[in-house]
Amino acid sequence: MKRTIGSALVGLLLASPAFAQIPALKGASQQEVARVKALIAGAEKEGSVSYIDAVIQPDTNDALVAAFRKYYGLPSSFQVHYTLSNTSGLITRIQQEIDASRVTTDVVDIASPSWVFEKAKNGNILKYASPQYAHYGKVFEMGLAKKDYFAFNGAYVFVPMWNTDKLKFNGTSLKDVIGAVPKGRMSIGDASKSAAYLATYTGQRDVMDKKFFQDVAAMKPNFLVRSEQIASRLVSGEDLMAYSGMPTRAYQYNQKGAHLKFMFPKEGVVLLPQEMFILAKAPHPNAAKLWLDFVLSETGQTILAKKEALISGRTGFKSPLPEYSPNIDSLNLIKVDWEHISPDKLKAIREDWKAIFNP
Repeated sequence: MKRTIGSALVGLLLASPAFAQIPALKGASQQEVARVKALIAGAEKEGSVSYIDAVIQPDTNDALVAAFRKYYGLPSSFQVHYTLSNTSGLITRIQQEIDASRVTTDVVDIASPSWVFEKAKNGNILKYASPQYAHYGKVFEMGLAKKDYFAFNGAYVFVPMWNTDKLKFNGTSLKDVIGAVPKGRMSIGDASKSAAYLATYTGQRDVMDKKFFQDVAAMKPNFLVRSEQIASRLVSGEDLMAYSGMPTRAYQYNQKGAHLKFMFPKEGVVLLPQEMFILAKAPHPNAAKLWLDFVLSETGQTILAKKEALISGRTGFKSPLPEYSPNIDSLNLIKVDWEHISPDKLKAIREDWKAIFNP
């Protein structure tokens, strides 16, 4: 009898004008309606949610926030606080919050999978069975995410990139980069300062020998951290090639009239999943769950794919920008066992990179 009454009440709520207009509830089961309704009520009391990310640009954040409020029928007064950081700076900040038991951030997005797996193991990530995880089964199987703890809001790669207005290059292999430009006219991501570039080196080191990287170092590359700066130096002609170019930035600059090009080398690419998770002591857990669900939804993934050219891990998702962010199934991936790479091993890999490049 109680279940019957409860079902009737949920039906009335869904039929009410306010709830009927909430996109998140379209086609939802009665159980899901009740769950989301409770989260919305909790989020409205919390009044805000905060997240930190290493890729998403301000205009993309604005688009996500506007769509998020509409998706759940939240008022314009509901605040989404966003911080853009580099990977190492993000890790430092979040680790400090965890160590001090003073967590101020709700949701974290970062392409440092080994670090995130460690946070899950240590109990620093909120266990949450998002209903969106049902659409991410393949990436869980691939070891790129951990069910009930995190999936990724989008993935990216670092690959050789150049400006076709200033360089004629038709390489297909990482080896083709060697000698392609004069010494001092190529940039490379600084793996001593960035967890994402270190992750890329970790995978590439399995398919390329030490001599290759010594040859890259002999080209006297410029060491950079921000992907935006790497792309802008190609546009200005300060650099002729970027060893660690990001297709996302090529897309964004090309939209403004640039002619940046990149290659997916035949040796394969290291996929860097921007793992998205809720901190165990998040101050706004209801809003955080809604934010995570929204970003992983088809609506959220479409915004990220269109504006950031990120590669979605959502099963069946069709990229609106296949040239820049191809479907994950079409990529030749360098497999890395992220869950079992210990912090000590990562430290050793970083020291190996520093010994070769000596930035």
